[in-house]
Amino acid sequence: MQAFQLKLDSVRQHYLNGDISIGFRQLTDCVLDTRDLQFYKQLIAYTEWFESEEQSTFDVVSKAIHLIDLLVNFPIEEKVVDAPLLVAESLGKTYGRRKFQLKNVSLNIYPGDVWGLVGENGNGKTTLLRILANELSFDTGSLSVHLSDSSISDYEMRTRLVYIPQRTPKWYGSLKSNLKFTATHYGITGEENELIVLMMIIRFGLWNYRNHQWNELSSGYKMRFELARTFLRAPKILLLDEPLANLDVLAQQLILEDLKSLSQSISNPIGIILSSQQLFEVEKVSNKVLFLRNGEPTHLADANEQSNNETTVIECDVKATKEQLLEAFNQLPAFEISYNGGMYMLSISAPNQMSTVLRALATSQLEVTYVRDISQSTRRLFI
Repeated sequence: MQAFQLKLDSVRQHYLNGDISIGFRQLTDCVLDTRDLQFYKQLIAYTEWFESEEQSTFDVVSKAIHLIDLLVNFPIEEKVVDAPLLVAESLGKTYGRRKFQLKNVSLNIYPGDVWGLVGENGNGKTTLLRILANELSFDTGSLSVHLSDSSISDYEMRTRLVYIPQRTPKWYGSLKSNLKFTATHYGITGEENELIVLMMIIRFGLWNYRNHQWNELSSGYKMRFELARTFLRAPKILLLDEPLANLDVLAQQLILEDLKSLSQSISNPIGIILSSQQLFEVEKVSNKVLFLRNGEPTHLADANEQSNNETTVIECDVKATKEQLLEAFNQLPAFEISYNGGMYMLSISAPNQMSTVLRALATSQLEVTYVRDISQSTRRLFI
């Protein structure tokens, strides 16, 4: 109960602070955690009222707080799982004319984990995801999946271990009717079918699009639909191949925040791996990052260990010549500057030098467009 109460306290605080959007999404998560149809009905009614016309902030907050107060005493079972859902050890695969080789990939996925899978195109991200999803065989290593205390059928395995490719198939009919069909396919019928579908529509921001057709949706809302359809299956492991491709910055941020929150569900925590080229956005929500280079994993910790964790690496876009930057940074510890045609890279032989660099740039009065400490980012490994 403690984790659920803390979650409700967070939702309450968001509403009281006027952060309605995030408060509403997290309130929906709390209601989903109850798995109680009566609470589903109350949240659906709240959503219908909220979306029907513009409401006053006071009324929106008051009604939400009332629902939170009702949830406080709900006896929820909090699942604490300390065993991995998936264990991969030294996975490898060789194929193709160029004899591409994926090799030495090891990882453990626990409930609540969000893994970021990054690397340049053609380095094995999709291959790895398909192997983990049991869609491709592997040549070396071992892979074990633990989704239940007892043995499960191949069908249930594919229901709980879900792979969503970058390009998803077209569907026909309305968004809602497709979700209802999916729920029926997984044994959810009657009133529960209607309610759980509406809850997923709400959770993924699809309320105003529930009667839309495929060709009426943007790429972002098509991905939201795929996620809603997937979560109807109550997955244990979710593998996503470039889910942020073709999405605008705001849509990327919202989907990543949603995935992070849903991975930490109290009633059904799941493990997630998502591949992406959006490094910084993925790193913000991932608690682990796997970087593939030439089909082989490279870990940021290894790169940091090689530099004894005593190096600060900063990427910046400054309207200045290299000589001007050398002059601006002349008081820094030993450093090197390189230029890749778009950004300057500053490598300083001392840790935690970001504030010193910012002061030097401010003093020099150079025009700075962008600056970021990438010492703990996989961005380092791309350079």
